[in-house]
Amino acid sequence: MAALICGSLAFDTIMTFEGRFAAQILPEQLHILNVSFLVPTLRRDFGGCAGNIAYSLRLLGGDARPVAMLGSDGDEYLARLRELGIDTRHVGQAGDAYTAQAMIMTDQDNNQITAFHPGAMLHAHRTRIVAGEAGAAIGIIAPDGREAMQEHAAQFAVAQIPFVFDPGQGLPMFDGEALRRFIGQADWVAVNDYEGKMLCERTGWSLAEISQRVRGLVVTLGGEGCEVWEQGERTHVAAVAPTEVVDPTGCGDAWRGGLLYGLERGWPLARCARLGNRLGALKIARRGPQNYELDFDPQTV
Repeated sequence: MAALICGSLAFDTIMTFEGRFAAQILPEQLHILNVSFLVPTLRRDFGGCAGNIAYSLRLLGGDARPVAMLGSDGDEYLARLRELGIDTRHVGQAGDAYTAQAMIMTDQDNNQITAFHPGAMLHAHRTRIVAGEAGAAIGIIAPDGREAMQEHAAQFAVAQIPFVFDPGQGLPMFDGEALRRFIGQADWVAVNDYEGKMLCERTGWSLAEISQRVRGLVVTLGGEGCEVWEQGERTHVAAVAPTEVVDPTGCGDAWRGGLLYGLERGWPLARCARLGNRLGALKIARRGPQNYELDFDPQTV
C-alpha cells in the first residue's frame, strides 16, 4: 500500500559555521543586526520535506508517492526520485519557477538559520488527490504552499484517506481557525516541541485536548525522544543514541518516514515513534537529509 506525501521538494544548500551563533549576535543590537558568518564547508543536497520523507519511507521498503511540484530546474531531482524507486506520478513541474531552495547554516551547537525560497512550491495546489487512487492507504500534509496544504487536507478528507497533519515550518502561516480545521480533518498530528506550543497557543487547545480530537498526537523532542498523546494520555518514548552527531538537517523528516511506515501497517503509535527515533539517530550521523542507509530490520523495532 502507498503513502501520499504532500510537501516540498527542494534543493538544500547546507553550510557549517564552526562557532556559535549566540557569540556573534548581540541581543542589545538586534534592531541593527548586521552579521556575517564564515562557512568553510558547503554542500548541495536533494531535500524538501516530501523528498526527505519519501526517501525515509522508501528506505524502509514502503511505497512513497510524493505529491509535490518541481521547477524548471527540477529534472535532476525527478531522475533521482525514479532511481530510488519512488513513484513520481504526482510530481509536477512549473516551467515558470525555480525548484524551492533552502539555504541552511548550522553552528557547532546544531542551531540552524535557514533562508527559504518557495519557488515552484507555491504551485503545488495544481496537483490533486482524488478518491479511489489505487493503493493509497495513508497520507501526510507536510510543509508546503499555503493553498496546497489547505486543499490537499480537504481532498484527503473527501477521499477518506487517513492522514497526518505535520505543519512544521508552515505552521505560522495559519491562524487558530485554520489550524482547528486541519486538526478536525486529520487522523494524527505530528509537531516538534516548539511547534506544539505554538499550535496550542493558536488553537486554544492543550496537547491533551488536541489528542482527544484525533487518533494520536506526537511531539518530537530531539535528543530527548518524543511524547505520544492518545485520548489525553501522554507516553514518553525514549530517544535512540546516535553513533555521532554530524548534521540535524532532515532528522524530523526521517522520523516521519518511520511514522508513516508503522501507521500504514497498523502498529501502535508508540511503536511507530520508536521506529522514527531509530531513523532520526541514523540520519543525524550523516551529512545531508537523504544520505543515510538502513542498518536494521524495521520489523524488529
